Amino acid sequence: MDTTILAAALAVFTGAGAGIGIGLATGKACDSIARQPEASGKIMSAMILGAALAEATAIYGFVVALVILFLK
Repeated sequence: MDTTILAAALAVFTGAGAGIGIGLATGKACDSIARQPEASGKIMSAMILGAALAEATAIYGFVVALVILFLK
């Protein structure tokens, strides 16, 4: 098996980590809003910022995988 294909496959798995992280953050945000509905604006803005950073990590992994595959 070519090592570049394996490296690209591992780089794509950052999307799984990002999905798990976003799911956990969303669950905790829903719990927090249920406990303190008056703070929902601050909680949602912090959650969206965290989700954007996690999603950026997944996009970086995808880009790295494409670079590995096409520039080998």
